[in-house]
Amino acid sequence: MNRVAAAALLCLTVSPAWAQQLDLSHGGPIDITARDGIEWRQAEQEVIARGDARAVRNNVTVTADRLIAWYRKKGAAGAQAPSPAAGLAGDTSTEGNEIYRLQAEGHVHIFTATDHAQGDKATYDMDQSVMVMTGRDLKLTTPNDVITARDDLEYWPQKHMAVARGNAVVITSDGKRVAADTLVAYTTDNPPPNGSATQVGAKNAPNASGDPVASSGKLERVEAFGHVSIRTPTDTVTGDRGVYVLATGMARLAGNVQITRGQNQLNGAEADVNMKTGIATLVAASSGRVHGLVLPNDTSNKSLGNDAAAGSAKPTPAPAGKKP
Repeated sequence: MNRVAAAALLCLTVSPAWAQQLDLSHGGPIDITARDGIEWRQAEQEVIARGDARAVRNNVTVTADRLIAWYRKKGAAGAQAPSPAAGLAGDTSTEGNEIYRLQAEGHVHIFTATDHAQGDKATYDMDQSVMVMTGRDLKLTTPNDVITARDDLEYWPQKHMAVARGNAVVITSDGKRVAADTLVAYTTDNPPPNGSATQVGAKNAPNASGDPVASSGKLERVEAFGHVSIRTPTDTVTGDRGVYVLATGMARLAGNVQITRGQNQLNGAEADVNMKTGIATLVAASSGRVHGLVLPNDTSNKSLGNDAAAGSAKPTPAPAGKKP
């Protein structure tokens, strides 16, 4: 199949998306090209592109060793699609076929002008608007943060959410770091242009200044589960679960919490970490006591003792947002 025929087959008629997120579920035609050819399997209703394969839709580009696209007749979600030849005979704005799933294999790179994702394999479900990446060196990069994972990385552009599993780490643009078995990161909606007809309720419009970086959305909150670890210039704080709210700069950890500062350790039920100042404070449990090991000659003893006293005297309120 030549390039023109492939572009016609994959034509969609949804309003274009202007945001810089990795959202393949909106837009016009998906243009697929490949160095080693494109195979059209009519019986399986799929198109396979091999060798430096590339799929482009609006501002989103997918590159991989191999791309597989599954299609159906437009508006036929959940129904059996007819022969592709029928759609190609006279494709109009209301006829033809649409891709409902795209799979990339080998050296996968998905990117816009601002956002990038990489891995060994990626599957994008157009109906659910979700991308799942697996393999080695999983990474999602935006102008505001970097998320890495060992097992899999889910990206939900319309829900403004990413889920990283297995040795998951998020590092913000200002150097803050949160690690856990599983991380759920939430970003803000993309700001619409002032005075635009799509301003009310719009999620995929450019911002007023036209700045593509601002259109990417900012990290708003990170929820962490399992072997949570937060590092500051002076402390390492660990726990079973936690939440970090960027607007306040505060993180709270709960469950088997331990604060390590130098050779000193404090243990308790909860801890508050001020990510702006780098100070971690242990919060007492219902018994009203915290405990720890303090070495006499460690230079960090003074501040550590103050934190322990503060924790036993009065619990610190949780930051705004969801409590772990």
